[in-house]
Amino acid sequence: MSRQSAIPCILMRGGTSKGPYFVTGDLPPDPAARDRVLLAAMGSPDARQIDGLGGADPLTSKVAMVNRSAREGIDVDYLFAQVSVADAVVDTSPSCGNVLAGVGPFAIERGMVPVTGEETLVTIYNTNTDSRIEAVVRTDGRGVVYDGDTAIDGVPGTAAPVRLNFMDIVGSKTGRLLPTGRLTETIEGVEVTLIDVAVPMMIFRAQDLGKTGHESPAELDADRDFFALMEAMRRIAGERMGLGDVAGRVIPKVAMLAAPRGQGHVAARYFVPHKTHGAFAVTGALCVSSCAMLAGSVSDGLARRPEGDDRLILIEHPAGLIDVALKTRGGGANMEIVSGGVIRTARKLMQGEVFVPGHLLDGGGA
Repeated sequence: MSRQSAIPCILMRGGTSKGPYFVTGDLPPDPAARDRVLLAAMGSPDARQIDGLGGADPLTSKVAMVNRSAREGIDVDYLFAQVSVADAVVDTSPSCGNVLAGVGPFAIERGMVPVTGEETLVTIYNTNTDSRIEAVVRTDGRGVVYDGDTAIDGVPGTAAPVRLNFMDIVGSKTGRLLPTGRLTETIEGVEVTLIDVAVPMMIFRAQDLGKTGHESPAELDADRDFFALMEAMRRIAGERMGLGDVAGRVIPKVAMLAAPRGQGHVAARYFVPHKTHGAFAVTGALCVSSCAMLAGSVSDGLARRPEGDDRLILIEHPAGLIDVALKTRGGGANMEIVSGGVIRTARKLMQGEVFVPGHLLDGGGA
């Protein structure tokens, strides 16, 4: 008789995303076996994810895996997985900055990092992108403080802030700010900037594909011809960026830019990549804000560029605004990206065990 196996996890909201957070050691060490377990835990492949924890949306079909780090000066290692809703695919090539917002609180909850006062600094190594992040988490004598007055667009209500300071963000997958060495180039007759800051991206002007850049996600998702062209362009971009055949993978990500209509410095829509993000990804915001400040990129004539080397960039997105504290050196086309920071929030939703078919942990197949 088949049996169920229990795996401890905490279901958390991190930024504008949600998913289960696991201690890495509670999952199979073999990546293929681990992925089968994650698919079962999330209920994939199934459009409703009715037999798992997934929320039938890319933003709620995400997983964090966290463990104590053996690296000098690092508290925990973090591996992110994007679990496909409709396909039996687990992609660990990208990172997720929103899910990252919950890693610090999770590490404290699981006793990996001790509380140090009203704020606890958690140093994180993102194994997806080989980068370091500092998370500043609100705490007290009992542990993580989740209640607070910080609001982020795309999430109802308020919560305690989680400050994320991203280091080593340039060349996350390609090793270069501009993987092809060009500020702009043409793909399928459309001018694009191929850039790698926190995540590799292909960025283009909305007007060049017949859009305003202020459409709702539903309006964009309904235009399948638009997505078909964008996917064809994305695959070419992946080859040019040295990422190989990116069919079936979620990087490079894609964004389109437009002039802001409100208080933002640039308006953008972010694609994940076969669906429009309902708000904006943190890693995507770091990349888009860098592109917006880079003279000679496709942002010329669209983005407002504040002066100085320490700038707060506001990106208008479907749910409101996301702000990026961008530190740079120099200017113009030779601008150097030093670091980026964002304020997110996180909340523990549920703690317990997720059950998966026992044979998946016993080494059996799907």
